Amino acid sequence: MVDAKYFAYGAGALALLGAMGCFVGQGNAIVSFISGLLCLIGAIGAVALFKYGYLLIPLLTQRAKIVQIMEGGYEIPPSNDVILKNVGGVYYASKFLGVRIFESASEKSVEENVVYSEYFERAISSVKYVTKFAIMVYMKDITDYRNRIETKHAEAQLRLARERDKPDPDVLKLDRFEKEVAMWEAQINKLTRGIKPMGCVSYVMTTAVGVSKEAAMAAATAQANELKATIANALNVQVELLSGDEMLRCFQWETAIPPTPQELEQALL
Repeated sequence: MVDAKYFAYGAGALALLGAMGCFVGQGNAIVSFISGLLCLIGAIGAVALFKYGYLLIPLLTQRAKIVQIMEGGYEIPPSNDVILKNVGGVYYASKFLGVRIFESASEKSVEENVVYSEYFERAISSVKYVTKFAIMVYMKDITDYRNRIETKHAEAQLRLARERDKPDPDVLKLDRFEKEVAMWEAQINKLTRGIKPMGCVSYVMTTAVGVSKEAAMAAATAQANELKATIANALNVQVELLSGDEMLRCFQWETAIPPTPQELEQALL
């Protein structure tokens, strides 16, 4: 199983080796140049893989046509965006979608929660296949939490301002950004009142069957795209197709979840 963090650690080790080479090879121009080049490549690679590994690793595996084999007979194709398993000659393909919720039920009125539940039921009733919704909740550690919330609030305000300044702003994006800003403001107000913050991680899983890998993957992709549009429009949330490390985390959470809030937040970094 390809983990971007291991590649980042390897690139960091290469940067350290290059730095040591520069120190040891003082006086030798060729050794110093090669060591400096290795240090530069390793440092850039470590930062890029650590921050954007979830994007780079799928591209690398797809270009190199690498198939990852995991325990239990599961495999990940080069696209790195689906989990496959062969059961009795039939292929099962599972895809995961991340869901970002910007509103809390505790901040809505009873009538608003009833309407929201109706929207959810209508969205699900239009789906003809089994869909799994997973939600993990935990109490956040307020240490340094307020600073992170204020930073995210400022970033959300900036996205909203940029969208408003466009000649033809997207109405759906405006509404979503406004709700995101309101969510961060509500969390800041709760902290001010001394209320402990609660975190939520939500994702959706869908599985399709096919007589071949390609057929199963195509069916799973179609179902995932349908779910993405249905859930985003009905519940006004942000839904993203997951791949790479993000998909693997959801797959691993099917059997065991992080036992502490700290481990869960670390996994999301």
